[in-house]
Amino acid sequence: MTKSKRDLPPVDWTGQTFTVKIEKVAHGGIFVARHEGRVVFVSHVLPGETASVRVVEDKGGAFCRAEPLEILEASADRVPQVWKAAGPGIAGGAGGCEFGHIKLSRQRELKSDVLEEALSRMAGIERRVEVEALAGDDEANGLGYRTRVQLKVDAAGVAGPVRERSHEVVEVRDLPLAVDEIRELGLHQKNWQDVERIEIAASNTGQMQWMIDKKVKGDERLIERVAGRTFRISAGGFWQVHKKAAETLTTCVNDMIAAGGLDLNAPNLDLYGGVGLFAGAIAAKFANRVKITTVESSKQATKDAEMNLADLPAVRAVCKQTDGFLAEQISLAKSGTVDFTEATVILDPPRSGAGGKVVNQLLKLKPKQIVYVACDPIAVARDLKPLLTGGFKIASMRAFDLFPHTHHFETVVHLQRV
Repeated sequence: MTKSKRDLPPVDWTGQTFTVKIEKVAHGGIFVARHEGRVVFVSHVLPGETASVRVVEDKGGAFCRAEPLEILEASADRVPQVWKAAGPGIAGGAGGCEFGHIKLSRQRELKSDVLEEALSRMAGIERRVEVEALAGDDEANGLGYRTRVQLKVDAAGVAGPVRERSHEVVEVRDLPLAVDEIRELGLHQKNWQDVERIEIAASNTGQMQWMIDKKVKGDERLIERVAGRTFRISAGGFWQVHKKAAETLTTCVNDMIAAGGLDLNAPNLDLYGGVGLFAGAIAAKFANRVKITTVESSKQATKDAEMNLADLPAVRAVCKQTDGFLAEQISLAKSGTVDFTEATVILDPPRSGAGGKVVNQLLKLKPKQIVYVACDPIAVARDLKPLLTGGFKIASMRAFDLFPHTHHFETVVHLQRV
């Protein structure tokens, strides 16, 4: 009697070594190879390379994970790893620089590959979008851009990044992706006792702040100057990581809004609005009297938004979960109290995306246009499918390399109601 696959014992290749040909990039900064009918996800390699690999994780399913032991045939796009601590190894290197062995221009091509596949597979969209470099990154080889850094501290008091796929702290001498102000502060080179986490931030107006667990050191509040406006951010508050990201994104969002036409008196929305970055930038470009409601679930960020937008008479900051706020607006729209058909909606959700509930609520409100700012290609592709079938079309789409030497990037989509 022939056994089915279900009856066979699970496969476990952990510790095995073999040679593979790398086929393509996958979401998450890993690369796809195949061996004996199974998918092998390999880190620190490039498409087209041949590598000797060792399996480091195998849960017995259709795939396993491996690390390269030796690159037998190297890609022409391979360069020396920009951060030695993040290099390959059976235990994995420091996280946060998984593309550091790849030429910058090729990194962006690979990110375009990931976005193209996500759009096709998740939303049925056949579209190639170039991932654009931010000004100055090519000249700096993608280094010195991070204005926010998180370090974990181990039991011995060593502060550093966390090793890939683990909670282990990696001791490092330098933080090459960070701006000079953070590197020169040197907190990663000091010994810390009875501390679990250190968060460091530098503003574009010269403030420095670091949090030792929850104790704030340096400047109590950071001041950022973007799009002709000043934004104040409380300790631990969210701000874009790349030193030029806020300016790049606000310019892109405003250009898309202008292309679709902004009704200053419509009930415009800035969802997941944080400290008011997009609402403030829109007001600075179009008119101080523009009507916008910025919605944010964090109480502290909402307080910051109230302060940052206080001079704008028609802008208000609301502290609520986005789906709860939209449910209220749907009721008001049904009663005829408010009409969203000429409204512009900015959508800047967390990495998990807006999700089905919020997307369906937006479809009920039927705004004139949506500008979706996304930090995950899978999430935005998933959310685009119901938006496109629900009456919207893609007017334009851009992508930006806000995180050089990592697999992360940002996508901005301009949607118009058909």
